[in-house]
Amino acid sequence: MEALRLQRDGGVAVLTLARPASRNALDEVLREELLAVLPRLSEDDSLRALVIQGEGGAFCAGGDLKGIGGARLDADGWRRRMARGHQWLKPLLALDCPIITAVDGAAYGAGFSLALCGDFLLVGPRARFCMSFLRVGLMPDLGGLPALCAALGPRRARELVLSAREVSADEALRLGLASEALDSDRLPGRALEIAKAFEGASPAAVAMIKNEIRHLTAGDSDDLLHREAVGQAVLFDTSAHRDAVDRFLNKKPAAFQWPRDRSGEQHDS
Repeated sequence: MEALRLQRDGGVAVLTLARPASRNALDEVLREELLAVLPRLSEDDSLRALVIQGEGGAFCAGGDLKGIGGARLDADGWRRRMARGHQWLKPLLALDCPIITAVDGAAYGAGFSLALCGDFLLVGPRARFCMSFLRVGLMPDLGGLPALCAALGPRRARELVLSAREVSADEALRLGLASEALDSDRLPGRALEIAKAFEGASPAAVAMIKNEIRHLTAGDSDDLLHREAVGQAVLFDTSAHRDAVDRFLNKKPAAFQWPRDRSGEQHDS
């Protein structure tokens, strides 16, 4: 594989996003490789835990805005493109084993959504989270909005999504987004250590617990993802989104910027 590395250690799979030149952005190649790998993992009865991490000082910078800017699709074309992305997301969300996401670097946009797929979210000191969608005239995708609401509650989720501000590793731990904060050199080993612990757990009990939590918190995931795809398709087709992508590609400031306080720091509410 070109953009992913999949390694096995007994019952544990380690999935590494390996596009460091683009900060592991979800370009066409990476999305197609996720589509090839994740359904296969979901059918592997020997899998006891999955670790997801990024290579090269980033977790995942989100969607590939260069690719998006070059696409010429109508709203229905964008909806179909979003639905194809859900084809790899659904088996990930439906995994009966624990998922550990190890974040040390940028987890922006869809990368933040991917990090939230973790039952255990570990952070290194360089971790930075941002629901950056409003900066480019879009709404959260890859299940990010319901996941953030489940993790933090609706009010805090609204604040992070509508401000599109950055969250540091320390704040992520304080908010309860992150399970543990570690030094960069300890992060991969700790993720693997947690994953390996589940080789001694009852797979049936783990699956039952995860399924019950999904039932209690996620609602109808197919309906949620369908509404997400339809809403995002409408927004992809707006002039505000096209202008935001043009600004990004031409290295101009985004039209929407969260205001900074008098010290020059973003508000940490």
